[in-house]
Amino acid sequence: MGLSLQKGQSLSLTKSDGGSLSRVRMGLGWDSAAPVKRGFFGKAKAADVDLDASAIFFDAQGAVLDTVWFNQLASKDGSTKHTGDNLTGAGDGDDETILVDLPRVSPAVAQIVFVISSYSGQTFDTVENAFCRLVDDSTPALPEVARYQLTDTGTHTAMIMAKVSREGAGWSFTAIGERANGRSVRDLLVPAARFL
Repeated sequence: MGLSLQKGQSLSLTKSDGGSLSRVRMGLGWDSAAPVKRGFFGKAKAADVDLDASAIFFDAQGAVLDTVWFNQLASKDGSTKHTGDNLTGAGDGDDETILVDLPRVSPAVAQIVFVISSYSGQTFDTVENAFCRLVDDSTPALPEVARYQLTDTGTHTAMIMAKVSREGAGWSFTAIGERANGRSVRDLLVPAARFL
């Protein structure tokens, strides 16, 4: 279990030996808070919640350089890949994952902001147990480095979840957890820029 962060807290992405993390995995997960429905044969089923994880790349002046989301699964510099869209949020653990090879990130990128949004317009009062977690993807056991558990619910349709920022020769991770509204990453470019 990684370090549990509160909203606004940051963590330097260094290993216990003093080296910098190289490949990281941002996992985002959520569950449905909607009432369980009974199907035709009386089987209980929670309502599906379709959220989308995305990454936005900013330069040092706050200009958007690139995005990674369900319509563009890899960054232009080849450093970052989205592993695919999850339409239901069903199951335990990460529902969507974005992999980042930090040394391959373009030198022009100063910060990567991770967001989640609902393309279908579902609101966060239908979501529970939302989290984002950063995993060391360069270590075989995939140890969790940091976790941010979202406790905020409401009628918003998106969240600015966290960011990874250049910090000297390395990187740092910051939990943001701020409300926003939007159906896709395109709607969240301006709201995300407020947290650079």
